[in-house]
Amino acid sequence: MGAALINGIWMAVLGILGASSLVIAKKPDAKALIDKLAPFQGWIGAISALWGAWGIVSSILNLNWLSVVPIFWITFLATSITLLALGLLLGVGVLKTFIKAPAAVAKLDATIAKLAPYQGTLGLIAIGLGVWMVVAGFLWTVG
Repeated sequence: MGAALINGIWMAVLGILGASSLVIAKKPDAKALIDKLAPFQGWIGAISALWGAWGIVSSILNLNWLSVVPIFWITFLATSITLLALGLLLGVGVLKTFIKAPAAVAKLDATIAKLAPYQGTLGLIAIGLGVWMVVAGFLWTVG
């Protein structure tokens, strides 16, 4: 349950940062909390993108989980894809400091341009997945 709780909270924080304008529109008092997280947004995004990429690889390597624990595998894959996409959007500045190849930077910029219109939606998905992971973590522990 501990991993699900940590992953769920991480996803919710990532989602709040990704959908910050939508969150603030619904809950204006959330602006203070979001402003405290904003300085770390790039690093949170970069770590999330790397974590998501590894999660996608892991879910493919553990494809047999789909027949044993399908909900867990689907959650794992959806979370990993969301981590990668939203992490790229939020961490692009930090990631660019480590990427030296101009072709790779151009590819990253093209990917960001394609993902940018979906940032708010990805943020809401991340919040939903985060809540689901916390709840599921309790269910899997009890059940």
